[in-house]
Amino acid sequence: MALQAGDKAPNFKLESDAGAVTRAGLKGKPYIVYFYPKDDTSGCTKEAIDFSAAAKKFAKLGVFVLGVSKDSLASHQKFKTKHKLKIALGSDPDIKMAQDWDVWVEKSLYGRKYMGLERATFLVDAKGVIAQAWHKVKVPGHVEAVLAAAKTL
Repeated sequence: MALQAGDKAPNFKLESDAGAVTRAGLKGKPYIVYFYPKDDTSGCTKEAIDFSAAAKKFAKLGVFVLGVSKDSLASHQKFKTKHKLKIALGSDPDIKMAQDWDVWVEKSLYGRKYMGLERATFLVDAKGVIAQAWHKVKVPGHVEAVLAAAKTL
């Protein structure tokens, strides 16, 4: 069952380029967790660049932004450097966080079925409750919608 607004955000502990990030460490602060399939692919790059472009606006609202994929920290570092990204990127190589957040799903490409990360974003309020969830995200205009929702917290 996909996580929705009103659900408590699942526990997590993740290594990121900003150090270890945990739900407990973010307690009392609103945050965004966005899951994306793979570093340096077209849609994921566009989404990361859009979140980076809005990083100062999220920071002004006191909202921490964390992008999560199963790529390694080394891959994230290359991705950040190449595209001058200004957001934290977390590595979930064992897909534990993706499974806990119910975004490790069956996908289909050219009729072939496989398991992969759903492009999904969660806006979590300062109490650790999901304020809004976006599933099967389409990148154009998405960050603007997340920013508008963050302003209502």
